[in-house]
Amino acid sequence: METPGVILHPPFKYMRTPPSLLPEKEFRSHAPGYWKNKKIAPEDWNSAAWQLRNRITTLAQLEEHIELCEEERAGVILSGNKLAMAITPHYFNLIDGDDPECPIRRQVIPRIEETWEDPDEMADPCGEDSHMPVPGLVHRYPDRVLFLVTDRCASYCRYCTRSRVVSGVGEQELHTDYEAVFRYLEKHDEVRDVLLSGGDPLLFSDGKLEGILKRLRSIPHIEFIRIGSRVPIFLPQRITPELCQMLAKYHPLWMSVHTNHPRELTTEVKAGLERLANHGIPLGNQSVLLRGVNDDADVMKSLVQKLLMCRVRPYYLYQCDLIQGSSHLRASVNTGVEIIEQLRGHTTGYGVPQFVIDAPGGGGKVPVNPDYVLLRDEQRTLIRNFEGRTFEYPEPAMVRA
Repeated sequence: METPGVILHPPFKYMRTPPSLLPEKEFRSHAPGYWKNKKIAPEDWNSAAWQLRNRITTLAQLEEHIELCEEERAGVILSGNKLAMAITPHYFNLIDGDDPECPIRRQVIPRIEETWEDPDEMADPCGEDSHMPVPGLVHRYPDRVLFLVTDRCASYCRYCTRSRVVSGVGEQELHTDYEAVFRYLEKHDEVRDVLLSGGDPLLFSDGKLEGILKRLRSIPHIEFIRIGSRVPIFLPQRITPELCQMLAKYHPLWMSVHTNHPRELTTEVKAGLERLANHGIPLGNQSVLLRGVNDDADVMKSLVQKLLMCRVRPYYLYQCDLIQGSSHLRASVNTGVEIIEQLRGHTTGYGVPQFVIDAPGGGGKVPVNPDYVLLRDEQRTLIRNFEGRTFEYPEPAMVRA
């Protein structure tokens, strides 16, 4: 029952934005976008190979399409010193060419702020190198491992946790020893869950990716395989019926995609995600909380609702890792907590991700939640709901005794 007269938390001011006014709720195709004058055949545009061949990778290519601000231009010139720039035409079309603060631009176009030094930042913020028993395999948690199968992506996020090894210009090189990884997994029967990541595993050909999956499935104690990928967002043309049919042979197989802003969920992306779901692949989304991108409750609400329409469950909202050169993109932890608070109770429960901090230095994911438990003792637990109202839940009498 509600506890009369007890107000331990101020009344909660929750979102009242009408659904029709939420940002970017509609699914749209942005093709041909900046390429409309190039007379590109539809079969080329819809080809993953064409998209990869025609990525934006140079300053000249960028300036052919949009006017850069000074911070972006300087950042692009210096980008090869830390993390290469590459943007697929599909994703590039989402950029607002007139707005340097466009949430899509901030994710993929380098800025001079990436060169700023911050003593709190790290090359390996998640401590992966210190939990790598063989090259390319991270074994931090008791029953699951991270298998880094490649160092390449379709496009490069400027806040990449693995910028030290990804894109081929980082301070380290990724030298995954596949046979050593498979031998390690065969010997460690406590491992039941393998996550393929990198880089992006879906950049591999169907045959090469199937070779890895088949080898993993030959190890009896591996129950569960996951693929972490941003290809469905950066390169939806890669999500072909043939790929989906191949993946479906290796169930239970799950996929974690990475979407940060509702504009990224285009009609092409929705079709690719639905194709994966139709082949029995459960989909979860991992977002990174980014300043100027999704550090707003209405933006996040639009994102999670669109994800559910794509049959993707919002899974994690990550506090941005302390990667070197990311200070201009990191929002506060308090902002993340407030966003979760403004989602809980105000949208579908399936749409509320778990906000986590990957503990700096290798401590693993730590959940961070709003304070819904106000008091707890042997007699009762005092809680508040999404409206800020307080309630008392009594402990069972046998527990009190």
